[in-house]
Amino acid sequence: MPACKMVSSGTGMFGEENFNKFEAWFSSQKRSLFPKDFLYWAGEGFVWLYMFEDGMVVPPEFEIIDFQGGLYAVATDIDQKTDKELMNAELNQFLSENGFERDTTRSELGNVITSPLAREIMGYEQMDYYTPIKAKK
Repeated sequence: MPACKMVSSGTGMFGEENFNKFEAWFSSQKRSLFPKDFLYWAGEGFVWLYMFEDGMVVPPEFEIIDFQGGLYAVATDIDQKTDKELMNAELNQFLSENGFERDTTRSELGNVITSPLAREIMGYEQMDYYTPIKAKK
């Protein structure tokens, strides 16, 4: 992922007013083929990010931040039903076999990739889990 500017929700939880406003704002943006919103756990709540583009009108309650970017390994599974222990074991094996290791200086990200129509048809959503990685030393 490239270094870029992101609009940040600030720290919060689903159902809270600020998160609802952020979701309504980014959901009103034009949808693209590639994900532009990412979620991560910040220890006291989630932070939702949305990739900033020049000319974008951002509500004043949301901050525009610098996003470091970098390499990520991505695994896809059913949202909220992922066996994270199994996923992490498979990811660790992949990293080990390919000269990478986890980069613990950056946050893991998540993104629901399922369109509303696909969710309706399948009955569930898929999620991409982004794990920051770096070359093994």
